[in-house]
Amino acid sequence: MKKYVPTIGIECHVQLCTKTKLFSEVDNDARGKEPNSCVSPVDYALPGMLPRLNGEAIRLAIRAGRAMNCEINAHSRFDRKHYFYPDSPKGYQITQFYEPIIGAGYVELPSGTKVRIEHAHLEGDAGKLTHFDTYSLVDLNRVDTPLIEIVSCPDIHSAKDAHDYCKELWRLMCFAGVTYGDLYNGNMRFDINTSLAPEGSKKLGTRTEVKNLNSFRSVERAVEYEIKRQTKVLEAGEKVKQETRGWNDATGETTGQRSKEEAKDYRYMPEPDLPPINLSAEFIETESAKLPLMPTDYRKMFKGVIPNDTLEVLLDYPLLMEKLGQLEQGPSGDGSLAPVVTGLAPSSSVVTSGSPRKTLLLIANLFTSVLLAEEKSAEYLNNLPSTKDLAELAEMNGKKELSSTATKEVFLRLFDPQMKGRGAKNIAKELGLIQENDLGALEKIVDAVLAKPETAKAQADFKAGQEKVLGFLVGQVMKESHGKANPSSAQEILRKKLA
Repeated sequence: MKKYVPTIGIECHVQLCTKTKLFSEVDNDARGKEPNSCVSPVDYALPGMLPRLNGEAIRLAIRAGRAMNCEINAHSRFDRKHYFYPDSPKGYQITQFYEPIIGAGYVELPSGTKVRIEHAHLEGDAGKLTHFDTYSLVDLNRVDTPLIEIVSCPDIHSAKDAHDYCKELWRLMCFAGVTYGDLYNGNMRFDINTSLAPEGSKKLGTRTEVKNLNSFRSVERAVEYEIKRQTKVLEAGEKVKQETRGWNDATGETTGQRSKEEAKDYRYMPEPDLPPINLSAEFIETESAKLPLMPTDYRKMFKGVIPNDTLEVLLDYPLLMEKLGQLEQGPSGDGSLAPVVTGLAPSSSVVTSGSPRKTLLLIANLFTSVLLAEEKSAEYLNNLPSTKDLAELAEMNGKKELSSTATKEVFLRLFDPQMKGRGAKNIAKELGLIQENDLGALEKIVDAVLAKPETAKAQADFKAGQEKVLGFLVGQVMKESHGKANPSSAQEILRKKLA
C-alpha cells in the first residue's frame, strides 16, 4: 500500500477594521445590522458610480504585511476579477492579481515551524447569500468591505499545523490591530487547498478547495477528512477531481460543489477606474513603525517566566498580553517589581525571590484561572485594572497580607468600574480581607483558642500523633480572628505551642 504525503495551502480573507468600506463612505462594520442597510450606489453598481479608494485600508495592509514579516511593495494596482453570481452586483470583483501590495514573507508557528507567505493582496468582499428551500436572499452589507487575502505557500503537511497556522495568523492580525477578528461574523475566513502525492514524489497531487471555514477546529477537521477521503480515492485507483467543496460542520464531511476555476476563467484585466498605488519608502516606514509587539515577541519576553500552556491561552487576548508587557517593565516602566508572590503561583525553578517574575506569574495565573473563567470576562476585558493596582495586589499576596481566596476576590473587584482608582489595598481593607501577620497578636489568638475546653481533645489527639486535627485548630484560630489570621503563620505557632 502506497504512503501519501498531504500538502496544504491556505488562503485567508481578513476583513480590515476601517471605519468605511474600501471604495465608498459607507459604514464598514455591519455586525448586528439589518440586511442591505450598509450599502451605497457604488456597492450595488448603479451605472456611472465610480470607486474611491480608502487610504486607511492601505495603512492597515502595510501593518498586516509587516506582522507577517512580508515585504511591502511600493507599487501596486487593482484588477477586475470577472464572475457572475448574485452576491456580486458589478459582475466582477476589484482585487489585486498582477501587482499586490504585500509581497513574500512568513508566519512562525508556536512549534517554530515557518510557513511562507507567497503574497497578500487588497480586494473588496462579495455579498452574502442565504439559502432557503425554494429561494435565496442576498445581503449586500458586506459588498466592498476591505479585505486582504493572504496566500500561503504549500508548506503545511498536517491538519494540526493547518490549525496552528490559522490560529497564529488570527493572532497576528488581532495584535496588529488590523481586524476585529470576529470569526463568528466572518471577519476572517479560511479556504483550504489539500492535495496528496505518493511519498517521495516531486510533483504535488490534484488539489481540492474547501471554502469559507470560520473556525480553527473546522480547519483541522476539514483537512483530516480530505486526507482520508483522497487516500481512499487514490487507493481505489481513481483520480482526485480538482473541485471546490463545501464543509458540513454537523456531519464532519465535505461535499462537491463545482469544478475549480483557473485564473483564465476570471478574465483578469486592469481596473480602469482606480489609479495605481505608489507609496514612498518614508510612508511605508512610518506605518510599519506603528506595529505593536507580536506574539513571537511576547514568547521571547516571557520564556522561562510564564509556562507555555498558560502563555498560549493568554496569547488569544492581546489586551491581556499588553498588560503583562507593561507589568514586565514595572509600574514606573523600569522593571522595578520586586515582591515575592506566593499562594496562587505554581512552583517553578526559574522564578527567583525578589524579582518581578513571580508577580508576572501570579497575574498571568489570575488572568487565566479567574478572569477568563468569569461569565463577564468579555466585559471585564474592556475595563482592565492599571498595572499599579495589579502590582499592589501581587505585593500584598507576596507579603501574605492576602490569602489565595482573598487575592482572587480583590482581583475581580479591580475590574468593577465603581472601584476604579480605589487601589487593591483600599479595596482589601474595605472588604476586611487583610490577614493578621503580627506574630505577637496571632500568638494571643492562638493562646485564647488553646484555652477553650472544646479544643482540649484536639490538642490531646495532636500530641498523640494525629496530624489531621491541626486543621480543626487552625479553623478555630481563623474563627477567633474573624478570618483575618494568616493560616500558615497560625499553623506554625500552634505546632510550637503543642510541642
